[in-house]
Amino acid sequence: MIRAGVKAILAADPEIDVVAEAGDGREAVDLTLAHRPQVALLDIRMPRLDGLAAATEIHRSAPDTAVVMLTTFGEDEYIARALGDGASGFLLKSGDPRELITGVRAVAGGAAYLSPRVAQRVISELRDGRMSRGAAARTRIEALTERERDVLALVGAGLSNAGIAKRLFLVEGTVKSYVSAILTRLGVRNRVQAAIIAYEAGLVEPAE
Repeated sequence: MIRAGVKAILAADPEIDVVAEAGDGREAVDLTLAHRPQVALLDIRMPRLDGLAAATEIHRSAPDTAVVMLTTFGEDEYIARALGDGASGFLLKSGDPRELITGVRAVAGGAAYLSPRVAQRVISELRDGRMSRGAAARTRIEALTERERDVLALVGAGLSNAGIAKRLFLVEGTVKSYVSAILTRLGVRNRVQAAIIAYEAGLVEPAE
C-alpha cells in the first residue's frame, strides 16, 4: 500500500519514471544495480535489508545513483545515519506529498534535499556546535582552490549542478568535475556532508 501510494505521487509528475519497485532492501539493491536509476527511494524499515544498509551498498556499488530516504521517524539518529551512509535526501512520510516530488527532482538534478522538518533539526544541531567545529572545517577547506570554494559555497546553499553552472557561468559538466574533486579533497561521501562543512566553515548561512 505504501509503495502504491508513493508510486501514484511520483507518477503525477510527467518528468519522473518509476523503473522498478522492490519489496525489500536486498531487492532494492539488486534492482538498482540492474536499472541504474538516477534516484533510489528507500524506506528506512524494509525486510531482509533495512534502508540504511541498502543505502550503503548502493552508494558503494552504484555511486551514480543518488539515494533518498523515506521514513515515518524523525529521530536524529536516523537522520545522522542516513546522511552518513551516503543518502542525498531525507523525507518524512508525514510531510506534504509534494515534498516527495520536489525531493526526488532535486536529488536527480545533483542537489541535496532535506524535508523542512529535518533541515530544521540539522541546522539547529549545527548551530549548537558550530564554534567548536568551525576551526576544523576552515582547515579542511584550505585544501580547495578559490574556484572550488565558490562551488562548495553554492553546494552548501542547495544549488544543483545546473544552478551552480548558471551562477558561475560554467558548463554543467565542469561543475560536476569540481564537485567530484571537492568531495575527494574533503574526504566526504556526498553533497550533504560537503554542505555541512561549507556551513561550519562560514561559507554559507542557514538562511541560504
